[in-house]
Amino acid sequence: MDIKEFTQSIAKKELPQSLSLPLQALWHDANGNWDKAHELVDGPEGKVFARVHAYLHRKEGDLWNADYWYRRSGEERPQTSLQEEWEVLVKRLL
Repeated sequence: MDIKEFTQSIAKKELPQSLSLPLQALWHDANGNWDKAHELVDGPEGKVFARVHAYLHRKEGDLWNADYWYRRSGEERPQTSLQEEWEVLVKRLL
């Protein structure tokens, strides 16, 4: 799957079955379901989960919490738009 197919699945509101939990979270986020996205990455350990968790809190506007999760992921908060950050994460995880 590439980003084009991923975004098409969002437009069709058809969650692909083979997605990892972090990608499922980004898919739900793009469909306007921040709570479901957060639920999927809140709990599991690992840098990928922490990175998506950080993005979600940045989007929420909770920068203190976002920065905590960026540190846990080993990365700094990007100085890009939320859309650009989302696209980078999706491409990285596909």
